[in-house]
Amino acid sequence: MRKTLTCLVTLAGLFAAAPAWADGDAAAGEKIFKKCQACHAVGDGAKNKVGPALNGIVGAPAGQVEGYKYSASMTEKADGGLVWDEETLTAYLHKPKEVVPKTKMSFAGLRKDEEIENVIAYLKTFQ
Repeated sequence: MRKTLTCLVTLAGLFAAAPAWADGDAAAGEKIFKKCQACHAVGDGAKNKVGPALNGIVGAPAGQVEGYKYSASMTEKADGGLVWDEETLTAYLHKPKEVVPKTKMSFAGLRKDEEIENVIAYLKTFQ
């Protein structure tokens, strides 16, 4: 019984210490998103550019932005059920070509986890 209690307390501590995906700072994310604006748009009247408009992207199935022509690789991932949840977006924003090989996105990725969390928090404001 004592070992079980110790194990439960340890697990609770680990979960409490783990970073929460939703803890990003949207205002900081807006500043970081400026790196993305050459290719992507968000907000009222956002239109596809070199990349798709990103309104409503968090939690959305991949490859579904109307009017955007996706790469064959992205279409294949979308057909396989890829969803842009926070975990997948985190991986993609860190190293896009590891998540979707041959993606049209030329951006190498964001290096800092905090920047990624902040960009996701910013994107969530456009749901």
